[in-house]
Parts: sequence; C-alpha cells; structure tokens
Amino acid sequence: MPKTDTILSTKSLHYFLQLIDTMNYTQAAQILGITQPALTQQIKKIEHAIGTPLFGQMGKKLYLTEAGKELQIGAIKLLGTINSVVSDIQEFTQADKGNISIGVLDSINSEILRKFLISFNQNNPDITISLTYFNRKNLWYNLDNNLIDIAVMFLPDSTKKSQAELQHQYEHMDIYEDQLTVLTHKDTVEAGKTYPISRFMHREWVAYPDEFYLTQLMKKKLGAKGNAKGDLTVPLSLSSTPQLITTAEETDYDTFVSDAYYQAHKDEINLTPVYLKENKKFSVSMVYRKGKKDVPRINNILTEFKKFLEKE
Repeated sequence: MPKTDTILSTKSLHYFLQLIDTMNYTQAAQILGITQPALTQQIKKIEHAIGTPLFGQMGKKLYLTEAGKELQIGAIKLLGTINSVVSDIQEFTQADKGNISIGVLDSINSEILRKFLISFNQNNPDITISLTYFNRKNLWYNLDNNLIDIAVMFLPDSTKKSQAELQHQYEHMDIYEDQLTVLTHKDTVEAGKTYPISRFMHREWVAYPDEFYLTQLMKKKLGAKGNAKGDLTVPLSLSSTPQLITTAEETDYDTFVSDAYYQAHKDEINLTPVYLKENKKFSVSMVYRKGKKDVPRINNILTEFKKFLEKE
C-alpha cells in the first residue's frame, strides 16, 4: 500500500480538483498541460492509497462518490492553507517576485487579459502567473478559499453574492462594460438593431448551461416578460463559446454571447447580431479579497493592468 503522504501531494490534489471542475479527463489534462493517461494514473494512485473509488461513471458522465466528496472538502482546505501560508511569506518579498494565481470565468472573452499578461511577464520575469478557467460556482469557491488571488468575472453577480457581501469581503476593478448579444437566424431583423425580448419568446436556443451568468441574465429577461419561470427552450447546452456559435450556425437554433466576444470574432460568425431592449449592461471585473492589494506583487499587477487598460 503506497504511503498517503507521498501520494496525496499538493500536485496530485490539484489534479484531482481540476478533474472535478471539468468532470472530463481529456479537458482536465489539457488544462493541466499533461497527457490523459498521466492524469488517469494519478487519480488511480490516489484511489489506491485511500482504498476506495473517488469517481463513478454513469454512461459517459463522471460523478463524485461520497469518498470523492469528502476528499474534495479536505483538498480544498489543505491547498487553501498552503496557498495562504505561501502568500503570507511572499508578502514580505519584492513586488517583482512571487506567484499570482488568476481564475477566469469560462464564458468571458479574456483576449485583453492575455495580451496584458504577455506584457507583464516581459517586465516582471520573476513573477510566475497561472491562469485557470472555471465555471461560476467553482470560481467563487476558489476565490472564497484563497486558492486563487484574483478572479475575472461578470458583475453584478447578485445571483451568487449580494452587493453588501461583495463590498464587505472583496474589492474589484472594472475592466470593461459588456452586454448580451443575440445571434439569430431570423430574417426579419436587422443586424445591430435593438428589439424587444418578445420577438424571441418562442425561439429555440443553443445556450450555456443553466448556472452560467449569461443564461441567468437571459432567463431574467424572459421572466420579466410574462414567462414566470424565465424558461429557455434549450435542446442543446454547451459551455464552450466557439462550439456554442458553431452549433447554432449548423442548426436552426439561436444563441447569445457577450458583446465583447462577438466584436472580437464577428468576421467568423454567420449569424445576425441584435440587441435586446432594456438590455442592462454589466462589467467584466477583477475581484479579489480585501487586503490582497497589500501584497506587493498583487498591487503591482493591478496597478500595471490599470495602466494597460488606459492605454488600450
């Protein structure tokens, strides 16, 4: 029996949590930068060390066993404690050294962040940065448990955190304003124009999963127009924005994305973009715990990003 202290390393627990986030070995391995067999072997080693399966499978879908749920809780606490200790130590180092972990909401167009990180890395080669994409639930979970330093997300996020709670525990820096863009097959609308949601009440959609921010916004708009449940008719649900659009193009279904994503990829999209009447704008923001700016490297990246945005 392998010793659990050698098997349950921070790296293996990170692999375990990443697999939970995607529930897909191939996607998790790609995010981690390893091969799928290597990830599978690592998970099997953990299960062998513990003596019980962590994942079950129903059809092609993975699910967490009760043992897996218990280990998830312990792994998050353990890695949170380790990251907190390392962060505390690095607070006393220089502003141009240390590690920064950034989590990004998986439906956000992060091209501007990617460009900034290239520039920041060139000016701060001794700061290592890890960027990971999460769904909204796991992004908040990682931020709450100090597993990431900064989260890039949509605000306001009243469906998850009250504004009072945000102001009490977190600070944020707005990056840019955004809004919903409907991509439709309808030939009775004109590109770039604004229409009431009633024009789309009986359409079928390819949409993000139900818990995604943009899906929740669309359901609210439908609910405000007499659809009590705010239901969307969604025959197909996808978390990948490029796949979402491609699927809509290859079917009769409409879809919706952030306007920032549409503007960045409009030359590649063969659907008609329109906006919804009373379409409330939201912000793409950097969110971080209060006190994080006291860490020199965090203050450094926030300051430099603000300067970068002003230039852009």
